[in-house]
Amino acid sequence: MTKGQIELSMTPYAHPIMPLLLAINSAREAMPDVSLPELTTYPGGADRVRWQLEKGLQVFKHFFGITPHGCWPSEGSVCAQTLKVLAELGFTWTASGGAVLRNSLQSANAVQPPSVHFPFQLTTANIACFFRDDGLSDKIGFDYSSWHADDAVADLIGHLETIAAAPIASQTVAIIMDGENAWEHFPENGYHFLQGLYRKLADHPNIELCTFSDCLQANIPVQPLLNMVAGSWVYGNFATWIGNIDKNRAWEMLIEAKYVFDQVLAEETLSITQRLAAEQQLAICEGSDWFWWFGDYNPSEAVSNFEKQFRLNLSNLYCLLNKAPPAYLALSFTQGHGAPAMGGTMRLGSEA
Repeated sequence: MTKGQIELSMTPYAHPIMPLLLAINSAREAMPDVSLPELTTYPGGADRVRWQLEKGLQVFKHFFGITPHGCWPSEGSVCAQTLKVLAELGFTWTASGGAVLRNSLQSANAVQPPSVHFPFQLTTANIACFFRDDGLSDKIGFDYSSWHADDAVADLIGHLETIAAAPIASQTVAIIMDGENAWEHFPENGYHFLQGLYRKLADHPNIELCTFSDCLQANIPVQPLLNMVAGSWVYGNFATWIGNIDKNRAWEMLIEAKYVFDQVLAEETLSITQRLAAEQQLAICEGSDWFWWFGDYNPSEAVSNFEKQFRLNLSNLYCLLNKAPPAYLALSFTQGHGAPAMGGTMRLGSEA
């Protein structure tokens, strides 16, 4: 890190979908006909987003001793207000999925630039946003694990060379992976693929490995973006976390708990220690992974495990608030029956 070979970014503390905390209706920007929870507002969402970001920064600085320049928002989930908050907190870059950029350009009736391999900046937020090359990223996530490492490396390098050969200067290709999830499907956890890839890239005359901060410091052209359509790196929308009847029910449970949380804090009956514990527990309940798994397209065992833990987390929050948990938290509300690719731990960046 100190040598400049890598750059660490941070993510909101408990991995919430920030745009949905800010405005649940933002899901309709990319999915106009989506069915949303009956409770359509997450109370105090803006404060909770700042809490999640500030807590994430606190943890990052504690372990690494530096302030990060970039924020990868949970699941690449962004909206115009999210970018504004990130800029206010001093971040210089963030990132999301390629489908978000396509939706945003279409919504503004913008002429498609000759290449999407540039950082963009929303006119209302002083922060650069990089967008994932969904095709290349998904090849690593879903295809190359079944290829011979040499063939996979040659294929990826070939695509990058095609991009580099275009008559457009200073293009930046953002390959963004879904955490650690791809590598367990590769032989030797991707060792042979990654070793071959980095060797080829390090020696390549026309391709340079760099961090996002390096790109900005090198004055890579930043394109203007007139509008930001709220979405994530998965399909460019929030369908993975909201819109399904079970996901919506989970949001209603969380919102109801948040109303009780706000009421108890307003009464000032908790000690400082109790309040901090309740805030921490609420943050856990706001995490995105609970909603990711709810729905019948996921494997039954995974759905059951996450559903039980979500109900337990909410019950623990009520107990920390000195309130009896609602009876419905003792009842299962979602089941899975599906067999998605890679066990459901990953999604494609864009829908086929």
